Amino acid sequence: MKWKGRSQSSNVEDVRGQRSSGGGGGGLGLLTMILRVFGFKGVIVAVVIGVIAWKMGIVDPSMLLGGGSTTTSGPVQQSPEEQERFEFVKVVLKDTENVWTEEFDRIGRNYVLPSMAVYRDRVNTGGCGVGSAAMGPFYCPADQKIYIDLSFYDELARTFNAPGDFAQAYVIAHEVGHHVQKLLGISEKVAAKRGQPDYNEYSVRLELQADYLAGVWANHSREYLEEGDIEEAMRAANAIGDDAIQQKQQGHVVPHSFTHGTSEQRMRWFMKGLKSGKIEDGDTFSMPYRDL
Repeated sequence: MKWKGRSQSSNVEDVRGQRSSGGGGGGLGLLTMILRVFGFKGVIVAVVIGVIAWKMGIVDPSMLLGGGSTTTSGPVQQSPEEQERFEFVKVVLKDTENVWTEEFDRIGRNYVLPSMAVYRDRVNTGGCGVGSAAMGPFYCPADQKIYIDLSFYDELARTFNAPGDFAQAYVIAHEVGHHVQKLLGISEKVAAKRGQPDYNEYSVRLELQADYLAGVWANHSREYLEEGDIEEAMRAANAIGDDAIQQKQQGHVVPHSFTHGTSEQRMRWFMKGLKSGKIEDGDTFSMPYRDL
């Protein structure tokens, strides 16, 4: 991807010098991660285990409920490689700002720019609990902010075998896609389904649409693409499908617990967005679930 020397977003906060400790919603952050990977049943199991640990005196309930959270700040020391990654994510965010401002204007809407927080290890969000690097990049609709620990890109290359700058850009574009869904009122409709039997299916629809929106961004950014960039994005989408992750982590696949979609679905919806380039062609909610 051609990115060096290009404009950078001014909506990126560097909070890598901050350290979060205590609760501050840490339990909620953990449950969010469990929900994304194992679904609603996984959350129920985790809550039961937490209650048992509390009764046995193993867990301090204040840590799970958000009590005693503190944030401290210190100087940021970084390698030249990390500094380059920091500049890269600012360029990618700026690119998404340009694309979605133009696309929202085309459909008669106003695009409100999201912000991005670059952190290390753990971070207090503005309404989504405590985030951790283990969760990967994520979007918090409560504060309309994307959170990212730059070490995720090492994990993307090492664990998921999906190296390359465009694979990294795809992940950011996917999270920006969730911001687009927030502005369009789609996220709230899916959140209202939480706790219902078909919630996981709506979560999959939401995630596949975010992949589609990442493809729309890629369509509008073709002038900056280099040979092999789309293949990098496809490797990343393939590696982070629910079926691929479950097979890797537990040795078998549980389709009814999917929350993000299969590898094949994630690749296909990204390519749909890449081919179309239009926001209105990415309706993942009208078709039967089996046809996604």
